[in-house]
Amino acid sequence: MEALHSLFYFIIAIAVLVTFHEFGHFWVARKVGVKVTRFSIGFGKRLWAWQKSPADTEFVISAIPLGGYVKMVDEREGAVASEDLPYAFNRQALWARTAIVAAGPISNLLLAVLLFWLVLVIGEEGMRPIVGSVTAGSLAAEAGFIEKDEIIKIDETVTPTWMVALDELFTLAIDGKREIKVVVKDIESREQTRVIRINEQDAQSPEQLQKRLGLKPWSPLIKPVIGKLLDGGAAKQAGLEVGDLLISADGVAIADWQQWVDYVQTRPDIEIKLLVERNDLPITLIITPRAEEQGGKTVGKIGAGVDVPKDLLDTLRVNYSLSPWRALPVAFEKTGFFITSTLGMMAKMFVGAASVDNLSGPISIAQYAGQSADIGVTAFLKFLALVSVSLGVLNLLPIPVLDGGHLLFFAVEAIKGSPVSERVQLVFQQIGMFLLLSLMILAMFLDIGKLFQS
Repeated sequence: MEALHSLFYFIIAIAVLVTFHEFGHFWVARKVGVKVTRFSIGFGKRLWAWQKSPADTEFVISAIPLGGYVKMVDEREGAVASEDLPYAFNRQALWARTAIVAAGPISNLLLAVLLFWLVLVIGEEGMRPIVGSVTAGSLAAEAGFIEKDEIIKIDETVTPTWMVALDELFTLAIDGKREIKVVVKDIESREQTRVIRINEQDAQSPEQLQKRLGLKPWSPLIKPVIGKLLDGGAAKQAGLEVGDLLISADGVAIADWQQWVDYVQTRPDIEIKLLVERNDLPITLIITPRAEEQGGKTVGKIGAGVDVPKDLLDTLRVNYSLSPWRALPVAFEKTGFFITSTLGMMAKMFVGAASVDNLSGPISIAQYAGQSADIGVTAFLKFLALVSVSLGVLNLLPIPVLDGGHLLFFAVEAIKGSPVSERVQLVFQQIGMFLLLSLMILAMFLDIGKLFQS
């Protein structure tokens, strides 16, 4: 079920990103006078098609949602009717061909700006960035972080929520920042500066950085009181009721709700002898958590939620948004930052300064799509923005078969005054195809490895 959920949002993400990319090519081609015969989202068997007239563009949705294409009139790809020759791609001026090819990846980068802008305007509800336990010997411990520190800003960037703070820390570290200044408000409301020092090995991958960072969000102890029950869940079937206070599990005292969650998750399909207090009376129940897949692991679930005091949530929650006008430059700034971060990471991987584990294949991307959708609309929009940046940057790389490869040929044409021969283009495109397929196989291999490790 989780796999289908992730696949559904993966298809939505790919459809949105491909549509914007191909629309960039399509729109500019039409504006400069090139005839477009087909605009397809997906490959393979056609599921839906529409064409206003035989002379107009055919719009198609195909069965394999892993890309798309815009087919233009081009003498290099087949015979062209004499009346269509003035509208052939290959007969256009160099600047026009360059604009058409560049429009795809540029559209993805502009889409990222739009998505970041939407996130900033819609706003996010998150938890205040209050530090919980700090792992001994971690980077956070070395920087002097203590429990109840509230992170105010990181390198002059205001951090209203825990996720904003964590994103900023990770992006700066992965981007090569080795000393990150973090302004915190301690438990006595005094502002202090902590400096996190990160070496190159710590920042080789997000997983390694998270492990070395040693920061966890603060979580208040919540009494283990049942607040809601799912119909058909193991908890309801075992006889638990809303308002029950959990006392012990298999003789182990339950001090707070998180302890109970951890206990249940480590016992899929294993009976638990549960002692609860109901109306001041002790009751013994037997409950068996159901095994479910979560993040590649099998965990126990009972279909119950905690009764969280409203005033407690109100003290921890914060809403963060910007006006449409203020959000625009911030959206451009965020997009620019992730462009440079992506290029920097690619360069590091190329020279061996960063682990190839940072590569994400379709399996990982699908998992991220499902996980971000579970969090909420703004998280999914941010996920789309980040993937759109990656897609735009990747397509601009000077690798034959990618848009950047065509732009490279156009640059050579501008210098030498004539197009690169088709034979030379074919050789380099074969090399580019080999490199691209090798990269895709590596990403898939890493994806499968991560599945077995989780």
